[in-house]
Amino acid sequence: MSVIPDKADAVGGQVPAAENTLRILSYLAGRPAPVAASAIARELALPRSTVYHLLATLAAHGFVLHLREDRRWSLGTSAFELAGGYARQQPLARLGRPLVAALSDRLGESAHLAVMSGGDVLYIVEERAPRRPALITDVGVRLPAHLTASGRAMLAALPREQVRALYPSASAFPDRTGLGPRTPRELRELLREVRVRGYAVEDSEISDGLRSVGAAVRDRSGWPVAAVAVTWAAGELDEERLADAVHATATTLETRLAR
Repeated sequence: MSVIPDKADAVGGQVPAAENTLRILSYLAGRPAPVAASAIARELALPRSTVYHLLATLAAHGFVLHLREDRRWSLGTSAFELAGGYARQQPLARLGRPLVAALSDRLGESAHLAVMSGGDVLYIVEERAPRRPALITDVGVRLPAHLTASGRAMLAALPREQVRALYPSASAFPDRTGLGPRTPRELRELLREVRVRGYAVEDSEISDGLRSVGAAVRDRSGWPVAAVAVTWAAGELDEERLADAVHATATTLETRLAR
């Protein structure tokens, strides 16, 4: 006789730990800021001991993050990884592909769409402009997020606690060309500049002589699910004009994702 509960049993509450875990994750995903465990227990009508036990398990696997100083909890990087996994499927690539192609055609430069995957960016759409410099970005390629315009745009839109979890020390900063942030403090300053400017830039930190601008694509809750970027040969084009076009494409994609 099978000991695996069927669908009806599961819906009927035969696996309460799984159900409560999903309820906690859904609750945290809908909050605009980290929340206390007591609030989770109250809002979900769960015993505090159950909530603390499930939060500890989720934290051990990276799905939630415990902000000890504030005594609050938020979604962790593993939850973000799941979101990125969904984003790599439809509808993001399907909706983004024609927009990225139009952006590339309009500017005459190579354009791409990327998502976060841990501390990397993963490229899901790549549009190569003819007679432009060869790029190492391509669909399925991963690059360190802190060195790319796409990654910086998304990191700047993440809660600061999430960034600290991804980059806790200098050992979390791989290098490619000898340029770019090497410490959490340098990254914090760089991301502060991104927020003020409204878009991210990268200059020869991935490939010598190539520059990129990127803008985040956010979901309805403000979470950065992707980033649009354009890459060109350094010194040839106006950065702000490219940034305006990239930002407009990201905004259009946000609108289409929200439908």
